[in-house]
Amino acid sequence: MTTVDTTVVLIALSALLIGTVVGMTGMGGGALMTPALIFLRVDPTVAIANDLVAAAIYKSVGAGVHWREGSPNLRLAMWLGVGSVPCAFAGAFVIRAVGGGEDQEQFVKYAIGVALLIAASTYALRMFVTLRERRSARHDEDPPIRPLPTVAVGAVGGALVGLTSVGSGSVIMVTLLLLYPGLQAVRLVGTDLVQAVPLVLAAAVSHVLVTGVDWSVLLPLVIGATPGIYVGSKIANRMPQKVIRRGIVLLLFITGLNLLGVDPVLALGIGVAALIAGTFAWRALRRRYARSGRDSAEINVANSPR
Repeated sequence: MTTVDTTVVLIALSALLIGTVVGMTGMGGGALMTPALIFLRVDPTVAIANDLVAAAIYKSVGAGVHWREGSPNLRLAMWLGVGSVPCAFAGAFVIRAVGGGEDQEQFVKYAIGVALLIAASTYALRMFVTLRERRSARHDEDPPIRPLPTVAVGAVGGALVGLTSVGSGSVIMVTLLLLYPGLQAVRLVGTDLVQAVPLVLAAAVSHVLVTGVDWSVLLPLVIGATPGIYVGSKIANRMPQKVIRRGIVLLLFITGLNLLGVDPVLALGIGVAALIAGTFAWRALRRRYARSGRDSAEINVANSPR
């Protein structure tokens, strides 16, 4: 088997594994696939371009399902798109403006490293926000749209995706949770998927115009990830979600540090230390919220009419 054939097989297997993880948890996507392609010796700009084209296919399918079921908030998705689409489209041209050769490759690796650290942080923040929201009442009606902050969120997310292919399912999702705590979970997911389609398409088009499509990378991505997502979705309810999600956060953190030039062994040590500290902090928060919940219940009982 030639080197090219081996790389194609490894890309397909990586896509199968990552697709399964995405199907099980809803996490990963570009945050896992782009670094995997880079570590398989695919040029960083080629990895971003082809991962974005593949992501446009996956996200379009998911968004279509949510659109038919009427779950997305289309007005919110529109305001996000106002900020995200132009910034995402500009990404490939910003990379080209950096120059070529090693300068461009180093810039892209650093950008992906920073994006991965942001993604890992937002995944961890998402667990905290979800815990907080479990204690608050959810609204049946959508909260009022806040155009300026929403456009700003879209612009930051679009810039990250355009430069790195990372961010459409992590940074934007968590920020929406913070901006619109009253938005129902199904509406949140549907809105995120719908807004991600024009965002990823804009980024994919600009990267294809600048870099082109490498079929030896794109086809294995699609062939591997499609059954992986399907299988992952089927077994999601049988898998330990907490363990898998924490593993993904740890992997993103270590990979991000490594792309920023940190020694792999040191990156692993920092990542494990952060995971242990985060686990203790998470348990402390859960105990605090549980205790405050019991206190509130006791106060309500004491104040209830006899």
